Amino acid sequence: MCGIFFFSLLNAQSKSNSVYIKFKDTKYNFGFVKQGTIVKTEYFFENTGKTPLIISNIEVTCGCTIAEFPHHPIRQGESGMILITFNTKEKYDRQNRTVEVISNASNSPTKLRFKGVVLEDKPSKKKE
Repeated sequence: MCGIFFFSLLNAQSKSNSVYIKFKDTKYNFGFVKQGTIVKTEYFFENTGKTPLIISNIEVTCGCTIAEFPHHPIRQGESGMILITFNTKEKYDRQNRTVEVISNASNSPTKLRFKGVVLEDKPSKKKE
């Protein structure tokens, strides 16, 4: 019985010391853009946990998306930013993308989403 109590106390303590990443917003709508446009969006976050936050990776769905993120520990109460760059060069129509933030946070992986419509870039017809 004593062992169960100790384990429960240890488990509760480890959860109170856990890391938690809180985003200001996890969704972004870039609206309508012409094909070939580079879309950039920033996702701001804060470490609301008790120990340093370490982002180890950001998983993207294709080579058209690049993620830049802090590679150093984010201390308790500190903020950071993730920059997502989406190249629409070979995309058209509705786009609904998800990237996953992999970290030591208790809510990892955290999903960030962005969407919009890419209008096909049609070559202009010249009159002769």
